[in-house]
Amino acid sequence: MNYADIKQYDVANGIGVRVSLFVSGCTHHCKECFNKETWDFNYGKPFTEKEIEQIIEYLKPDYVSGLTLLGGEPMEPSNQEGLLPLLRNVHECYPQKNVWCYSGYLFDRDIVGDMYAKSEVTRELLSYIDILVDGEFVADKKNLKVNFRGSDNQRIIDVRKSMETGEIVHWEGEIA
Repeated sequence: MNYADIKQYDVANGIGVRVSLFVSGCTHHCKECFNKETWDFNYGKPFTEKEIEQIIEYLKPDYVSGLTLLGGEPMEPSNQEGLLPLLRNVHECYPQKNVWCYSGYLFDRDIVGDMYAKSEVTRELLSYIDILVDGEFVADKKNLKVNFRGSDNQRIIDVRKSMETGEIVHWEGEIA
């Protein structure tokens, strides 16, 4: 897996001060995407153990709330495999910190309805994600007034509660 950027301090992509990883590779190709260069799976640099260690170090301060995964598309199958060692590490080192993930895939239809059934990697990866912002960016539904989303069709999903209930549970501003 390649990555486009690692931001040590990010306050735009989730609650609180966060570390953000922008992965490379996306097949959605949303019209007016703000990060078109990350569509290419070969864009950026290889994501290695060195980057994992860097992210773990960036997450160390108490004022850092957690990690956000963006892209590109973190839920592309090849990116899931690349992200799994990172999320295992984050969970082990900082179980109190939360993980947000942005995906153009729909949680119920694509991730749980398809990938989850087919892939042990997806199942394990999802177990480490607290909040998923799902749905492709739709330029005609762009809304600069909604928090943590680019367009009105996107949902902010509490992954743990959704998996427990078997229904979509929208995030309501707190992470238990």
